[in-house]
Amino acid sequence: MSSPDLASLRALRRARDRMDRDYAGQIGIRALAAEAGYSTEHFIRAFRAAYGETPGRYRTRRRVERACDLLRSANLTVTEVCCLVGFTSLGSFSARFSEITGMSPTAYRKAAAERGGPAPIPGCFALMWRTGLPRTADPGPADPGQPVNSGEASARVAPLR
Repeated sequence: MSSPDLASLRALRRARDRMDRDYAGQIGIRALAAEAGYSTEHFIRAFRAAYGETPGRYRTRRRVERACDLLRSANLTVTEVCCLVGFTSLGSFSARFSEITGMSPTAYRKAAAERGGPAPIPGCFALMWRTGLPRTADPGPADPGQPVNSGEASARVAPLR
């Protein structure tokens, strides 16, 4: 395949930048190809020629890289990390993670802890960052008698005194 021209490289770069930015989203390769002005098959071939891997493989690698960061630095379960980085199946996440890093997510976390480093960020703060919740203290429900979560009717918040 001949080398892509400058306009094609710009379109591929925009697609790659979108995958970097929205790695956890469920955007499809077909949608990325359409935005770049390619058919799906041509987009995959052009992306591989420009970046050395398919768009799907690139997105998976970016998700695993972000999962590595979270496993090293946040106090979250492997399942929470799986969902935060955009995987919908724990089995697929573990398989792809092991394929790319050479170890399971749990083994990776253990090895990272043995190497030392800063204390993990509490999971509540990591989840706040990802979901875009305000970074200020949460005052709780307006009415202290209301359940915190509709699925947990017995959980009550005591008023601050």
